[in-house]
Amino acid sequence: MIGRLALVTAASTLAAGAAMAQSSGNWTGFYGGVQLGYIDVDTSVSGVDGDGAIGGIILGYDYDLGDWVVGGGFDYDWTNIDLGPATVEDVWRIKARAGYKVNPQGLLYGVGGYADAGTDNLGSDDGWFIGAGYEQIVAPNVSIAGELLYHEFNNFNSSSVDVDATTLQIRAAYRF
Repeated sequence: MIGRLALVTAASTLAAGAAMAQSSGNWTGFYGGVQLGYIDVDTSVSGVDGDGAIGGIILGYDYDLGDWVVGGGFDYDWTNIDLGPATVEDVWRIKARAGYKVNPQGLLYGVGGYADAGTDNLGSDDGWFIGAGYEQIVAPNVSIAGELLYHEFNNFNSSSVDVDATTLQIRAAYRF
């Protein structure tokens, strides 16, 4: 009984400490969540482009350096963009980001990294992306963000077709 009480007390203390750290603007720690938004895909082939919904999961870690925050993350998104000869089905990213705290709970950041896009019948290809976003802690351990990314996939899967995509997404994360 005492062991269980000690365990519950320790867990409660850790949870309260994490909540206090997030509410005071400490960005250090892991996060996970979801994102949903819009994607616009263009190709170097005349008339082959498309747009629609995109959404998925986010995972990452941030480190608070005072006024600055640095971190890394992983995103995986599902989509269904018809480009005629192929359908874009998913996009995943490995991210690095750095940002400035405009207030203790608000972070303006730049982001970039590696991306991979998959299709239904033309395989997948890797590329790069760059972008920016704003994230706000809205409750203890909960943040909401808006993020705009530009992606480029040159010579998609050795097809001589260049593909670029722009995404605009709203993100919600639980910060551990």
